[in-house]
Amino acid sequence: MVCAYRARASKWPAPLFVDPWAEAIAGADGEAIAARLDARFPPMETWLALRVAYLDRLVHSATDRLNVRQVVILGAGYDTRAARIPRAGVRFFEVDHPATQAAKRARLGELRAYPAHAATYVTCNFEREDPIDRLVASGFSATEPALVIWEGVVPYLTEAAVRATATRLAGGLDPRSLVAFDFVGKKLASGDNLTAADQHTRNYVGELGEPIRFGSDDILPLLASCGFRWVRSLDFNELALELLGDYQRERMFRFQHIALAAVRAPDFGY
Repeated sequence: MVCAYRARASKWPAPLFVDPWAEAIAGADGEAIAARLDARFPPMETWLALRVAYLDRLVHSATDRLNVRQVVILGAGYDTRAARIPRAGVRFFEVDHPATQAAKRARLGELRAYPAHAATYVTCNFEREDPIDRLVASGFSATEPALVIWEGVVPYLTEAAVRATATRLAGGLDPRSLVAFDFVGKKLASGDNLTAADQHTRNYVGELGEPIRFGSDDILPLLASCGFRWVRSLDFNELALELLGDYQRERMFRFQHIALAAVRAPDFGY
């Protein structure tokens, strides 16, 4: 589904990014799932385009301005950043469950033009294995800064799992590292006092096998308790205003946010 939306956004008259592999990865199944979600949450395509574009921009900023040489895609799914936006001297690590990663690699193997070695693939069963230990075993340096992109994952975890992973990232990475992730508000996570449209969207996501479990209206206290000492958060209305140049209340972006956190403040502002 996410690949289907990336494929659509790549064909905008003035695209925020271009993913030449998304359509082939999505296939008919991905487009069918996305089409069913369109009826419940029409702004989904725009939301995902903004999320991808912002996180792509972080890759450029971290590597160009902070000299970060390691980019970790945590819970990578069908991410294609290592192929789409390679950076000279930068190593991309994709961390995911063995079954998910095997399915992705099989799909990529069918795409003739996809650079198979763009990323270092790191398998991790998050219930039993430590992601940083698995990264280090695959050549990652925990004493050099990294950018960790944790995209489209946090809302589907329990709060305990979010805290455990965030704490491990804060304590196990070089303190100059940056961690970026998206999250939703408490109402969408709990299902309380939602509009009918929002409830339909929440229900549909749950029907796909990924129910929304975690939400926050203020992510700073959680990240502070996990060991981060620099936190920035923005919502998707702010992103839309910056990247699309307008504000449309009917997009219903009031629940969606992106957080950026570090143990040590970066050398320039975001």
